[in-house]
Amino acid sequence: MMTSEKKSLTYREAGVDIAAGELAVEKMKPAAALTHRPGVLGGLGGFGGLFAPDLAKYPDPVLVSGTDGVGTKLRVAFALDRHETIGQDVVAMCVNDILTHGAEPLFFLDYLAVGRLDPDRAAAIVSGVAEGCRLAGCALLGGETAEMPGFYAAGEYDIAGFAVGIVNRDRLIDGSRIREGDLIFGLYSSGLHSNGFSLARRVFPPQTYGETPAGLTRALGEELLTPTRIYARTVLSLLERADITGMVHITGGGLTENIPRVLPPGLGARLRLRAWEEPAVFRLLRERGGIEEAEMRRTFNLGIGYVVVAPPDQQAALTDALAAAGEPWALIGAVEAGAGVAYEE
Repeated sequence: MMTSEKKSLTYREAGVDIAAGELAVEKMKPAAALTHRPGVLGGLGGFGGLFAPDLAKYPDPVLVSGTDGVGTKLRVAFALDRHETIGQDVVAMCVNDILTHGAEPLFFLDYLAVGRLDPDRAAAIVSGVAEGCRLAGCALLGGETAEMPGFYAAGEYDIAGFAVGIVNRDRLIDGSRIREGDLIFGLYSSGLHSNGFSLARRVFPPQTYGETPAGLTRALGEELLTPTRIYARTVLSLLERADITGMVHITGGGLTENIPRVLPPGLGARLRLRAWEEPAVFRLLRERGGIEEAEMRRTFNLGIGYVVVAPPDQQAALTDALAAAGEPWALIGAVEAGAGVAYEE
């Protein structure tokens, strides 16, 4: 009687290509190497990333960590098949958060999950992560690339990460020193950054991405993919030259929801809407989406990506430092008695 041998099933036939994963890591290594900074021990490929902080510079250290992803902005990258800048977004979302406590970013780790691993696409995504780390002055210390067949649609992926920074305890910023009368300075955004895209994509479907509407200097898809600004170098220089009482990263929730997060009880903020020039993409969102002003203010950054709060006697020092950093900014308001955020024209 004849018998047939059953073919042995492989991991690759199940959808996970170990060789492709190894190739992807090799393609990522040059980009990660460009982010090397003092404190890094070893390189990519180990089971853990190693970092030795400078405890002479930080004798009473507090570690500050933040984690985030890019959200549905990824859908724009999928539609345009553009993946080289999305990594900067994930770094920015994490690094800008920990900056608000006065922390110097030390290192970043990313998590990239795909349905089927394309080494070249993965390398392009991680090159954006590395560029974000370079702009932030932190090391791309490691990460994880997970191939998960059947979990993501063809060509789709998700990316998230986390950053760790350090600050001396006596320089930690938590908003507790903010007082009535403190000034609110806004640092300009590069556009939508990485928030509000679930609403923005309803207003701007993929078939509009090739349009260049009045007021824009490039196609709408390019505008939407503009990477989130990273404020690390500017903010660290400001901290050396001025007494800052609070800082805010304007993310989901916009100006309306984020600024009160750092204000002590009994204090609110009054913002002057005409104090800064709002990018044209927000006007388009209002007009095409019929979005009410209150919804705009609590969803989008409206052109202000980061907020610095300082006493009035620090205005000259702060503005000099902003000018030295080449940072576009505006004096957008002040702290007042009350609660929440009030707007005036």
